[in-house]
Order: sequence, then C-alpha cells, then structure tokens
Amino acid sequence: MCMSMVSRVFPFCFGVCLLAQGTALQAQAAPSNAAPNNAAKAPTAAPAAAAVDPALTALAAVQTFYDQTREVAADFFQTYVNKLYDRTDKSRGHVVFKKPGKMRWDYAKPNGKVIVAGSGKLLVYEPGEEPTDKGQVLEQNFAQADLPQAMSFLLGTGKLSDDFAAKLLDSAREGFANGQVLELRPKKPNPHFERLLFYVESSAALRGLVRRIVIVDASGNRNRFDFSAFKFNAGTPESTFEWRPPADARKVHL
Repeated sequence: MCMSMVSRVFPFCFGVCLLAQGTALQAQAAPSNAAPNNAAKAPTAAPAAAAVDPALTALAAVQTFYDQTREVAADFFQTYVNKLYDRTDKSRGHVVFKKPGKMRWDYAKPNGKVIVAGSGKLLVYEPGEEPTDKGQVLEQNFAQADLPQAMSFLLGTGKLSDDFAAKLLDSAREGFANGQVLELRPKKPNPHFERLLFYVESSAALRGLVRRIVIVDASGNRNRFDFSAFKFNAGTPESTFEWRPPADARKVHL
C-alpha cells in the first residue's frame, strides 16, 4: 500500500494519527476565544508514577486539556527540513479539529493543499502545478486510514500515555523558556516517525495547550508545526467537513 494520506499531508507521515470513533464531550461550548477551564479543574488523578514523574504529569496535562475540548481551530506555519537533500519547505494555513473524528487543513497559496476528514472519508487534494492541471484528490475510507498517533488525542481517540514514553527536555535550550518541551517516543515501532516534540503551554489558564509539534523521522528529517490564533469550541459548521474537490481533479482511491 502506498504511503498514508496523512504522510502526504505532512510530509512526515505525521503521523499524527487519530480519529474515527471519538466521543464528543457534552459540555456547553465556551466562547470562541476561550480555552477550557483547566485551571479550575485539576487533571484526574493518574497512576502513582505520574505523581512523581514530571514528564508524565506534563503529558497528563496535555491529555486533559484536549479531552475537555470539543473543537480546536488555529493558524499554522509548517517548516519541513529534508536532511538528506538539505532542503527546507515552508507553508502556512488554517486547521480545525472537531470531535468526533473530523479535521480540515487548508494550506494557503501557492501550496493550496486541502485535507479533510469527515463523512466517513479522508480526502487529500493536491493542486496541479500547471494551469491546465486540475490536480488530484486521494480518497480513503476513514476507518481504514493509516492515521498517525501524534494527533489522535486531538480528535478524541488516543491516549498519549498508552502510546508514548515521555521525557522533559530543557525548555530554555529548546527556545521555549516559558513552557515545557516533551519528547515522545512511540512504545511500538512506528514507520512514520522516530520521536515527537510537544511544546506545551504551562500557564494556569492554558496549561496543556500544545503550541508547537515537531516530528522527527529515522533519517533526521524534521516537520515542524507552529500553531497560533487559537479558537476553542467555536461551533464550526458541519459543512466545513463536507468539502468536495474540483470535479475535474484526478481521483485516486486507496
């Protein structure tokens, strides 16, 4: 089988994988610019190890933040560094994650890529490079999609502590002095990435919010996503995830 659609989306096989059967939270939506009230409600008590291991405590804060959030929208800036070819590609756009199991990535031009999960399908649209080329759309049954672990927690299906071994890095050395930097390594071998770096907010109001994700593969290639302009539980309409590609785009079913 060819590489996963998510890999194509995030040259990494972002692996950040997650979605299908997430259960939406039932709490009332917060204002579009308001974060979940994590400061008022401490994370549910974790196993004893979490109480003594700062990395597991930080990981639990991330899990709790997104467990309490039905929807996250943000702008992103992506920097992909190909170590072998000494090449760096940069792009930007907007992303929305909504439980259960929906997401949409809109890349700004000239990239123009669109990735949508919803209605039981995962679609990746790649525009053509020439005016006469209408591009192609990759389509896969969502339940069969090879979605990476790194993102499942955003969609409500993954539990980070089950999938990853975590340790805290020196946040000052990582250029993130006002937060925490978690290094996550998959407990089971993953063909898409070797380790993940989560740059996590540590302020009381936004504790557990991931502001940056870096995916590092076995070859040393780095795929970095910086997120900004967050909105939480803004009530994105369902039609956002019912996007249809241009009718004349080539279709590839995986």
